[in-house]
Amino acid sequence: MQTIPTRDFDLLPDLCDHFPNDVNVFETQFNSYGQHQVFCGQAVTVKCFEDNSVVKKLVGTPGQGKVMVVDGGASMRRALIGDMLAEEAIANGWAGVVINGCLRDAATINQMAIGVKALGTIPIKTDKRGLGDQDIDIRFAGVTVKPGDWVYADLNGVLISAKKLELPES
Repeated sequence: MQTIPTRDFDLLPDLCDHFPNDVNVFETQFNSYGQHQVFCGQAVTVKCFEDNSVVKKLVGTPGQGKVMVVDGGASMRRALIGDMLAEEAIANGWAGVVINGCLRDAATINQMAIGVKALGTIPIKTDKRGLGDQDIDIRFAGVTVKPGDWVYADLNGVLISAKKLELPES
């Protein structure tokens, strides 16, 4: 078995073919942002709605190659991450962010060494009310994500697995 190469732009189809009973694919069509079109890591979950206080706090902690999965309630009215939070996530070793919601500063984030999946963009920031939950089970787009699940993302979408997946060597 080999470690998943993060440069394999068609990683998800291979994972789905090799592990059909171990993967759950989000039904949402996410847009891709950042220079890392392909990324993977263990999930750290956040649930918030139009308040990115928990996201802001979390990007300031060691990411250790993990992926932040944020259920923002599919809100298209406020951006849950922007260039400053993306920059902090990179500095702290986060592999990527998956957002059931929006981001802002898309052009700047597209120049950054991170992978971000989001529903879209909006230039309006969130209010900071200190609301939100971290490290809880979240569910959106037909998939439940638990803290510690494995997240795999590429241009084909995003999938979740309860275990780390390794493709057989060719």
